[in-house]
Amino acid sequence: MRLIPRDASIVVLTGAGISRESGLATFRDADGIWAKVRIEDVATPEAFARDPARVHAFYNARRRQITDPHVQPNAAHHAVARLSHDWPGGVTVVTQNVDDLHDRAGTANLIHMHGELAKARCRLCGAVMPWREDLSVETPCPSCGQAGGMRPHVVWFGEMPLAMEQIGAALDRCGLFVSIGTSGAVYPAAGFVAEVRGRARTVELNLEPSEGSHLFDEAIHGRATEVVPAFVARLMG
Repeated sequence: MRLIPRDASIVVLTGAGISRESGLATFRDADGIWAKVRIEDVATPEAFARDPARVHAFYNARRRQITDPHVQPNAAHHAVARLSHDWPGGVTVVTQNVDDLHDRAGTANLIHMHGELAKARCRLCGAVMPWREDLSVETPCPSCGQAGGMRPHVVWFGEMPLAMEQIGAALDRCGLFVSIGTSGAVYPAAGFVAEVRGRARTVELNLEPSEGSHLFDEAIHGRATEVVPAFVARLMG
């Protein structure tokens, strides 16, 4: 029996857990990023205003990490990409991740709700551009030519996630909501399952139960590179 009709649309939400097996650290594990550095020091607008050099150094290091040739999309990223192209009813992939592994896997209809490490933004003119090099306070904006306004194109704590109207529309019409590799602790993404519960089928694919695991119709726990390809194969029939 099919999970949903083939003409039903799907929303896939992904978090740091899908990229763990590609060699990228998660945030909230005991040995994760936030165990080593305080959110308040590197991931808020106030931190950037107080010590932009420190914030730039933190994100420069993370940007260099995603350009490491050993960091590549894994089987879970490729399974999501396959689903995004082949599911007849359409798929919207919403990622909380700022890495570019979904992009490199070829995922269609992808929304980076928390921004992208591989882009930079100018606070002075608003331009957003691809960016692979380090940033500093002295970096001039390629668009307006001014220095002092460049920042990572990531959403910091206290800022509004991107494309929320587009995400809301996708949630409103979906027949299946799948959450992959998320802690269930960061809002508004953590609230998506409650938003669709009762009118869409909900499935969690995670290494272990998330904080909101009890809200899902079905929860499958295990390594992303194993459970995500298996679930996509089951869904595609």
